[in-house]
Formats: sequence, structure tokens, C-alpha cells
Amino acid sequence: MTAMKLVAVSAGLGKPSSTRLLADRLSEATRKQLEPDQPVETRVIELRDLARDIANNMVTGFPSPALSEAIEAVTGADGVIAVTPIFTASYSGLFKSFFDVIDHTALAGKPVLVGATGGTARHSLALEHALRPMFAYLRAVVAPTAVYAASEDWGTGTGSQGDDLATRVTRAGGELAGLMRHGRTTGGVAEAVPFEERLAALRL
Repeated sequence: MTAMKLVAVSAGLGKPSSTRLLADRLSEATRKQLEPDQPVETRVIELRDLARDIANNMVTGFPSPALSEAIEAVTGADGVIAVTPIFTASYSGLFKSFFDVIDHTALAGKPVLVGATGGTARHSLALEHALRPMFAYLRAVVAPTAVYAASEDWGTGTGSQGDDLATRVTRAGGELAGLMRHGRTTGGVAEAVPFEERLAALRL
């Protein structure tokens, strides 16, 4: 059986990065939902390592080999996890620029799970007013649960969104896995699957 390809994009700037940590947790939750019935190849793309390449591409219109390979990994994946830090109530410029250099039709029908990190829960709505509309414009199929992790959420107990981070991560991973599995069973032609059917797949 051909392995599914799951690619997480992390726009974290630091090392270590809470954004990368969230991307890793979402990847693991999704992988667990797919395996052992479906083999999964996972990869995390760190945009901080591609910052200069992305900027050069914005100016010249030509991607470097490293950036081209990262774009191919994202557009060729069965599912994408996109995680950004929140700056001034929206996604980071690095995060937006990466998806700006991808052809605007390349993510059509692709299952995408969005996540974000920030210092305060006040920024959690950026997932709904910034990230989700952007991927909707790109015609991706965005999982219903978006995961925001504030500084307080990395501890124990109830987090900023009313339940603990682990619960939200597990729920979101299950939703993305359902969308990925449904897309694969239709022969990979995700655009031909009505959105209502994709939502129904989450209940399976």
C-alpha cells in the first residue's frame, strides 16, 4: 500500500519554537489516526530556513532549488498542516509569503489543518478571520477544528479555548485524517468530492 504523505509547514522563527512543537503534535495526532491501517510519511518544513529563498522568489519570480522542493512537497501531499505564530492579530509575513509563491490553484481540494501559536488567547480568533479565509480562497478543504496554543495552554488543565490542548490536537488530527482518507479512497481526485461528503467523512 502506498504511504500517504503528510506535510506540516511551520513558520516559527525561534529554535526551539512553540510553533514547531504544535506542528509536531498535530502531525503525530494525524499519523496515529491513520496508522496502522494506512502507512504515513510525515515531514515538517521549517520556513525560517527558507526565508531568504522566499524573499528572492517574491522579487524575481524564480524559486531556488530548496524552495522549489519544499513547494513540491506541500502541493504533492495528501494532507497539509499549516502552523504560524500570530503577530499583530494575524499570520506572520513569512507564513503568508510562502503560500503567496505557491500557484493559487495548487492547493485546490487539498485537506488542510490550520494552527497557530501566540502569547495570549486574545489572538486565537486570527485562525478564523485570517488563516481559514486564506485557505478557503485557495480552495483547500480546511478541517473544522483549528488549533490555537497560547503560552498558558502548554501547561496542564483547561486552556484558553475551554478544553486542554491535547484534546484539541487529537480532535483536529482525527478530522484531518478523515479528510485525507476520504480523498485517497476517491483516487486522489479531491476536487471532485462534494464538500458535504468530505464533512460526512469526519463522522466515519
